[in-house]
Amino acid sequence: MTEVVCYRDAYAKAIETRVRAVEGEAGALVVLDRTVFYPGGGGQPSDTGLLLRAADGRSWTVTGVKRFGGELVHELEAGVQPPSVGDVLMAEVAWARRYQLMRTHTALHALCGVVWRDHGALVTGGNMEPGKGRMDFEFASMSGDLVGSIEATVNEELAKARPIHIKVLPREEAFAIPDLIRTKVNLLPEGIAEIRVVDIEGLDLQADGGTHVHNTAEVGRIRVTGYESKGRINKRIRLEVVDA
Repeated sequence: MTEVVCYRDAYAKAIETRVRAVEGEAGALVVLDRTVFYPGGGGQPSDTGLLLRAADGRSWTVTGVKRFGGELVHELEAGVQPPSVGDVLMAEVAWARRYQLMRTHTALHALCGVVWRDHGALVTGGNMEPGKGRMDFEFASMSGDLVGSIEATVNEELAKARPIHIKVLPREEAFAIPDLIRTKVNLLPEGIAEIRVVDIEGLDLQADGGTHVHNTAEVGRIRVTGYESKGRINKRIRLEVVDA
């Protein structure tokens, strides 16, 4: 299996790796023994970036990462000759995009923490792209005043510079944590032995597989850009991340 370095170190920008396999009709799917790229999941899109071969200076653009045939594969731009099995490469993530996603993902967790703590509303969905995202919550009603209050409270929490910790816990220990799952539907696969947990100290503790910043101060501030009803008890909040 490919070692996914960003699960333990979201700030790793480049690593040395080796090509394990080349798949796909055009050879555009590359399997590495280790990767710096986040493969996507939980509403966070996969990383993009480059693969570089020092031996001849050749490079390939990675347009995305996905699961394919039981492997984690790196999708290369179409119409190029892929690297060869056994090649030693540098895998380099598109850092500016990744860091924006890290800030955005942490901002959404801060939003979730505030909404759960202050209103007891479960998450019913969510998605993000660099610098902006949305979350759906189990609210019966929503108003401009409510959303404005939530925005102000989230920004107060972000400004407290709360440390963020990543832990991997045995399944039994993780599920002993009250309210670990904030989504209305538990999306964790049955049978996984360990659960990755993201802890915004004093605000939010959730099972999560994505990449995050080390401290809420890195997020900056959020601005709510809209809200809407998506059903009788399903309300959506849209936000963007702005500099502090």
